This record gives sequence, structure tokens and C-alpha cells, in this order.
Amino acid sequence: MSSPGKLNSSSSELDLDRPNLEDYLPSGASIQQEPHGKLRLRDLLDISPTLTEAAGAIIDDSFTRCFKSNPPEPWNWNVYLFPLWCFGVVVRYFILFPARVLVLTIGWIIFLSSFIPVHFLLKGHDKLRKNLERCLVELICSFFVASWTGVVKYHGPRPSMRPKQVFVANHTSMIDFIILEQMTAFAVIMQKHPGWVGLLQSTILESVGCIWFNRSEAKDREIVAKKLRDHVLGVDNNPLLIFPEGTCVNNHYTVMFKKGAFELGCSVCPVAIKYNKIFVDAFWNSKKQSFTMHLLQLMTSWAVVCDVWYLEPQNIRPGESPIEFAERVRDIISTRAGLKKVPWDGYLKYSRPSPKHRERKQQSFAESMLRRLEEK
Repeated sequence: MSSPGKLNSSSSELDLDRPNLEDYLPSGASIQQEPHGKLRLRDLLDISPTLTEAAGAIIDDSFTRCFKSNPPEPWNWNVYLFPLWCFGVVVRYFILFPARVLVLTIGWIIFLSSFIPVHFLLKGHDKLRKNLERCLVELICSFFVASWTGVVKYHGPRPSMRPKQVFVANHTSMIDFIILEQMTAFAVIMQKHPGWVGLLQSTILESVGCIWFNRSEAKDREIVAKKLRDHVLGVDNNPLLIFPEGTCVNNHYTVMFKKGAFELGCSVCPVAIKYNKIFVDAFWNSKKQSFTMHLLQLMTSWAVVCDVWYLEPQNIRPGESPIEFAERVRDIISTRAGLKKVPWDGYLKYSRPSPKHRERKQQSFAESMLRRLEEK
């Protein structure tokens, strides 16, 4: 249970470091007051357009910062450091990268030479086949982590196979799934991807019970919801992993959790993931970079360093709605990983609201600020 201090901290983070609106006012604009300290209505009306613009700037900035990659400060700025940086580039691209490609290639050879016979020759032995396929998926994920020189610290008890439980985690990149999968063969719910990633989804990852959806298909929601309910009731099914943010966020913030994972009537096990950016930024901006290029970026870095915390399972409380339950779990994950909570729906990253809708929201924000000024 969160302490009052933590709740106050979380609510203050929702303010998004609220700026002083006076900074947005023109230099000539000032709010005059009556002798008794009350604001005049016409003065408030005079500045309402400026407040609307300020509201728009605040909203746009606080939303887009969740999906921005913040590059580290350059350190090769003088004649002494630049040769060291050049030496590092040579090591990373011409020594580490070929070695990592070799490791990954060997991993795929071992995996495919074992997975194909197991998948096709053990059709009549479902339990044995599932166990072997689960171990092989964990193995290939371990080779992927090794190809980035992954340094991953796991905290807490390893997840076990039990019915009526679901694991939820914050989401920075598709490698979150790989990092978690190398320890436990989760069945994940994930957006259907094109290309070679989609081929892996429809063949290899199907073997561990993964569930795919298409964000653009409205009918998929009902189908996926039924699959989720059926999966969590299965005794022999792999633990179910969900990224309730629905999109990759830059590991500084958490956006709103979708309520689907929190209305299944089962225990919710939070998983917090925090990457250390000292060697590479693991955030994947899928709108600007393909997953192939993202993997190349990781394989040409020094290392991928992160911590993973398996936290105490949570259950919905009497009188608590699924949305409130989701927010409580998000607060637990954010606190453990040191992430800031923001009140935005991650799907806005893919479908930004229309200009008219944004204008209405900005106007409503400005009017609320005016009312607060009137009350002072």
C-alpha cells in the first residue's frame, strides 16, 4: 500500500512540472486588480487567447516528451578525447559487432536445428513438445541478449506457471519482451508487425501461446479479450505478459495503462523495467526507426544495461474500478523504476486528435485556469 507521501508525489508529477502561465503572456500584458484584490472580468477576457495558446503549448510539450529520445551530451569535444572516441568506434563496429553477429548466427543455427524437428516430429506428444519449445524460445532470447552484451539484473522471485495471473510491465522497446522471455517463456499480447518480425510472430512465438492484435481492426478487441480470458484460466498455459501502455515510451515516463489486463478477474503481477542510458538508449521510436535498425543500434553499442523487478502481485480491492486498479499498479511500477506518471493515452502517438478537438481541449484548459484565477 502506498504511503500518503508517495501519493502526493505521484499527484504532483501529474502536473508535469506545471509552468507559470505568466511567462507565456506578452511583456505588455498585465493582470490588473481592484483595490480589494479581485480580478476584473474584462482583464481576464483580454488574456484568454494567450492562455489558450499557452495551454496548447503545455499539452503538446508534455505529450511529445514521452516519445522523444534524449541523446547524451557529446564528450569527444577536445583534442584529447576525440582520438579515444574514434578508437571506441573502431572497437564497436569492427570488433564487437562482427563478434556479436557471429554469436547471433550460431544461436539461430542451434535454435532452428532443434526447433524444427521438435515442432514437427512431436505432434502427438503435446506436453513434451511445449516444454521443449518453451526452453528453445528462452534459449534464442538469451542469444539475442548476448548479442547486445546485455547486463540484466533480475530482482524478486522468478515468475511461475499458475492459472489466474497476468504480468504487466512498462514498455520501452520490443526488446523488453526478449529480456523477460530469456528468463521465463511468457505468452505475450503484442501488435502484429510486418516483415521478418511478423514471420517470427506467426511461426516461432505462436508456440508459446502469444496473442496478436491489429490496432486498426476494431473487431480485434473483442476477439483478443476472449483469448485473454481463456488463456489466464488455463493450467498449463505459459504466464501471460501484457504491456498495458500499448506503445513504447522513452523510459522516463509512463502513460495511461489500458484497463483490459485489470478486468480479467485475476491477480496482476507488476514488472518494472529500467534501462541505464550510460551505454545506449534502448528506447525504440517505431515511427522513425525500423526494428532492424534498432537492433543494429544495440549491437553496435557497448552494452545494454537494465534492471528488472518482479513485484508483489496485486488484486482488485472491493469497490475499486478496473481503471483505478490500473492506476494503482502503474503507480507501483513507476515508483519502483523511477518513472514519472503522465495523464496521456499512448494511442495518441498513432492517431493524434483533430485540430478542432485539440482546440476544444485547449479552450477548456484555459477556461479552467481563468476560473482558478478568479477564485484567488
